[in-house]
Amino acid sequence: MKAGPITVSASLEDYLEAIYHIVAAKGAARAKDIAQALDVKNASVTQALRSLAEKKLVNYAPYEVITLTEAGEVIARDVVRRHQTLERFLTQVLGLPKDEADEGACRLEHAISKPILERLLKFMEYFQACPMSDIRWDDEAGVFRGPKDGHPQESMQRGEEE
Repeated sequence: MKAGPITVSASLEDYLEAIYHIVAAKGAARAKDIAQALDVKNASVTQALRSLAEKKLVNYAPYEVITLTEAGEVIARDVVRRHQTLERFLTQVLGLPKDEADEGACRLEHAISKPILERLLKFMEYFQACPMSDIRWDDEAGVFRGPKDGHPQESMQRGEEE
């Protein structure tokens, strides 16, 4: 009988994502690197690593380097993809500052489903190819502004071209 998909909490997804980035930068991760990246205590890292090792998502032994297993890397890559997609949407489409978008993406990446993520990716492709894609958020006015007269709704209603 085949085992079902591995379920991982949002917290453990954060650990996998951090390990993924650390391993990409350094070749392997240590518990102190993970604690620093996530701004958590070493004891929290140890507990999370034990849970991830039980699920066979990381190669972990106390005081040794930590790497992702094949299954752990698959999940980590998925989390990274969700994060990057959401961050791009929040910065490029909604015009949020990078730090705010990063924080928002960290929260949203755990809740977004695959179908919604795929639809969001398609929307971003459309938005970037759309002739109205230079619509931008105006912080001062609290509205989106269009390319010509600053009022995208009017431009779209009149069917004006650039």
